[in-house]
Amino acid sequence: MNRKSLKAARLLVLPTVVMLGALSACATNETPPPVAPPTSASQAPTQTVDTPPALSGTLNAGGASSMTAAQEAWRADFQNANSGVTINYDPTGSGTGRTNFSEGGYVFAGTDAAFSVEDASGDFAGCVAGTSLVEIPAYISPIAVAFNLGEIKALNLDAATISELFAGVITNWNDPKIAAQNPDVTLPDQKVTPVHRADKSGTTQNFTDYLSKVAPAAWPYEVEETWPEALKGEAVEKTQGVREAVSSTLGAVGYLDASQAKELGQVAIKVGDDYVAYSPQAAALAVEKSPAATGRAATDIVINLDRTLAEPGAYPMVLISYLAACSQYSNSADGALVNAYLSYVVSPEGQNAAAANAGSAPLSGSLATQVAQVVSAIK
Repeated sequence: MNRKSLKAARLLVLPTVVMLGALSACATNETPPPVAPPTSASQAPTQTVDTPPALSGTLNAGGASSMTAAQEAWRADFQNANSGVTINYDPTGSGTGRTNFSEGGYVFAGTDAAFSVEDASGDFAGCVAGTSLVEIPAYISPIAVAFNLGEIKALNLDAATISELFAGVITNWNDPKIAAQNPDVTLPDQKVTPVHRADKSGTTQNFTDYLSKVAPAAWPYEVEETWPEALKGEAVEKTQGVREAVSSTLGAVGYLDASQAKELGQVAIKVGDDYVAYSPQAAALAVEKSPAATGRAATDIVINLDRTLAEPGAYPMVLISYLAACSQYSNSADGALVNAYLSYVVSPEGQNAAAANAGSAPLSGSLATQVAQVVSAIK
């Protein structure tokens, strides 16, 4: 994968050789002044220019495990270009990420569920009191419904059927509701093993939000970051845990960030009258057609995803993973380094690096411009 260097350009001032030619416009009765001999480059005066100091320091951050692959790409590129910098990102889950950032344990956090309006308006341990929270969309990705049925790699399912698979209503893969949507697939007589997140997860919140909005009769449960206690199934930690559980269990089905579902069977969801497979482009279209949240600070950019979109080609079972930071840090050195790192993350180069490594949808248009402006003001 080709990646652009991020090293700051240093100003280079070259000495100038000045030559004075004879004055062609002299009157005939005037004697031209003597011509000064050329000045060699080594003798020419030089201009001293202050160059920006090299970046250095360590940032400890963490949170959403969905953006693990993207953070790997961002960190590698940024650290390669800035050898004095170390970026640590621990994929602890969105809930832990927000808590640790709020308490000052993380300098910034990744989260698949935005801070509530009430929490966003409070004070954070590492930020200057009274300054606003920075919360920006940095990673847009589909949520995949992934399964393990051996050679079967694709199925069409509507939201009600997905709900019943995870709620334990549909217990076998050859159920008539699945068969009716997949007439060309020979479904096995195989037990369904639903897999869900055991930890507090923004992916869980986004997934259950989709089910509750599109199939409310089949999914009457609360939209939360924790899985409904009334439902059974195999509970595992983090995105990587879901991937491992589904890949190792015949008949399993789970929900996870699409970047981690590449080798598994995948569901195309029903949107309007069609079935749409996940893709970065389909996820980006769903975000583009959704409105911005209101009642938040100018630095708190949150999107209200429209789960019931019938837009052709859109994939509304999508998550937006946000990065939360201070608009002004108590430690100015942290602020300068967070500014530099997040500026790269939301730049076209950073977004393309994530797309190549994680299959995410790059920020674009007016949203990309707005996000870049907010990040550039971090101090």
